[in-house]
Amino acid sequence: MAVIASVSKDTTPAPSIEKLVELVSDGMDKVNELILSKAGSNVELIPEIARHLISSGGKRLRPMLTLACADMFGYRGAGHVMLAASVEFMHTATLLHDDVVDESDMRRGKLAARKLWGNQASVLVGDYLLGQAFKMMVDVGSLESLRILSEASAVIAEGEVMQLGAAKNITTTEDQYLKVIEAKTAALFAAAAEVGPVIAEQSDAMKAAARSYGMQLGLAFQLVDDALDYGGSSADLGKQIGDDFREGKITLPVVFAVGRGTDAERGFWKRCLEGDSLQDGDLDEAIRLMAKYDAITDTVQRARIYGENALSALDALPEGPHRDALADAVAFCISRVN
Repeated sequence: MAVIASVSKDTTPAPSIEKLVELVSDGMDKVNELILSKAGSNVELIPEIARHLISSGGKRLRPMLTLACADMFGYRGAGHVMLAASVEFMHTATLLHDDVVDESDMRRGKLAARKLWGNQASVLVGDYLLGQAFKMMVDVGSLESLRILSEASAVIAEGEVMQLGAAKNITTTEDQYLKVIEAKTAALFAAAAEVGPVIAEQSDAMKAAARSYGMQLGLAFQLVDDALDYGGSSADLGKQIGDDFREGKITLPVVFAVGRGTDAERGFWKRCLEGDSLQDGDLDEAIRLMAKYDAITDTVQRARIYGENALSALDALPEGPHRDALADAVAFCISRVN
């Protein structure tokens, strides 16, 4: 059994997103109804696969950002619900596609769709959900929102391709990796937050502040996930600990451990990640090396810096319960490693 790398513990009550959930509960009820409706199809396999993932949990943080960032400006229409559902469909589609690319077995604590229905069906249902997302964006009638989310979709795909290029390459630098996660993960957080003030017809300054908040939150969120893969639990991740390691993914803890290690230790990483030659005990050794070089601790510290940046971006947005709840979301994301 792997010895999990430790991260600093905190005895204060764990932050939560309960305020955010409560504030957007009415909107999320409508989003969930819309998601189930739009996931339907006369082709039986489409709703079966879509609902497998949609109903398997997940905090739906991205669509909640859209709702909160519209509600905080007093928006009273229905467009933010359709945009929030679009955001969730985009996210769900990327999960279906990612699991195929990464050959993952688990997603949110359940068997990945590709393990139940195969790779081809997973990819095609992901494409279907993307199509439904763009149909809803068009129905909203906001050209700017359509532009923001369509650009995010393209950037996410670029990030996936960049990650393929970095996979199994232990010479990947911190800057290169951050560019990958900015595109692959943070871009959708940024777009989800930005379309809130867009649909509420707010100023460019408000849109920019919301976008910056989402981008910084997304970077923090991904870095915490990176740390959890070596220093968390399966319950935190919804997948097995060490999946990134087994899949040969280069994440920030690996970048730190490789860069700070000896030639012999870099040989270990090269064999495991580039050579696809894993042996019993290799995950234990990887975690030991990360602890030796503070790779997990420093990854979490980077996440905290991005979290602080997200809080700074919030300062430009209107004071009130929604801004407070968005600040809580930052603390919650970071606290997952405590």
